[in-house]
Amino acid sequence: MNHSVVTEFIILGLIGNPAIEEILFVVFLCIYLLAFLGNMLIVTTIIYNTTLHTPMYIFLLALAIVDIVCTTSIAPKMLWTMLTSEKTISFNGCISQLYLFTWSLGAEIILFTTMAYDRYVAICFPLHYSTIMNQHMCVALLSIVMAVAVINSSVHTGLILKLTFCGPNAIDHFFCEIPPLLALSCSPVRLNEVMVYVADIFLAIANFTLTCISYGFIIAAILRIRTAEGKKKAFSTCSSHLIVVSLYYSPVIYTYIRPASSYTFDRDKVVAVLYTLVTPTLNPIVYSFRNKEMQAGIRKLFASLKH
Repeated sequence: MNHSVVTEFIILGLIGNPAIEEILFVVFLCIYLLAFLGNMLIVTTIIYNTTLHTPMYIFLLALAIVDIVCTTSIAPKMLWTMLTSEKTISFNGCISQLYLFTWSLGAEIILFTTMAYDRYVAICFPLHYSTIMNQHMCVALLSIVMAVAVINSSVHTGLILKLTFCGPNAIDHFFCEIPPLLALSCSPVRLNEVMVYVADIFLAIANFTLTCISYGFIIAAILRIRTAEGKKKAFSTCSSHLIVVSLYYSPVIYTYIRPASSYTFDRDKVVAVLYTLVTPTLNPIVYSFRNKEMQAGIRKLFASLKH
């Protein structure tokens, strides 16, 4: 049970300079709107077009929903604190934000691996793809994604709730994340740090390795493609996906692999922007909007709205 005397936290934000924060407000508002609207367009397009009800697009749909949860759990509150002088967040509000963000972080990591596996089966075993990636397999993989994400988030949030926060209550960050909260606790955080470290190894590092292995097999299969155009197209897709995955994993592993005492919040806040706002904005562009089937689906959606 939590015995904290702290009932609310003060979110210090990205930068203390009001003039710079005004510029950043416009920048981050644009980024959030791009991420939200881009991912909502993916969700709507895939749901509306029955031709896109295949494993690849179902996983893209799940990724878009996770990205919406991720950015919406952080950006509106961050933008509000930039716009007004109200920089407080209630203890329960902070814990809710932590839970939703940690859930989306875990779900996104495992979804990247799931999507890489789907592409591996499609490219390396094209004749058996529909047999391997059937409806039951899709449901099973998505269930694993959600279950692991919920368990991971529940464990970390539960351990945070066991800590005592007796002041100070100023979070040197732009949202409620595990590292800055551990730095504010006046009770031992060793167990929290160990569990974060374990999660980082089993979720981030292990899944990043599996994703790279999948793409390794994919690249090997691509090299066997005889036409130069076929190789170019496949390499273009794989390289884009690997860039986004690397951009997501690198800052996550960097942030969570260290003890709370070693955090330098000015640098960590900039790093956190990458996996909380930048990657969810890039995902729709890299995974969907460059895809011809997705483009056709979007045109079909807008054509139906005109009638």
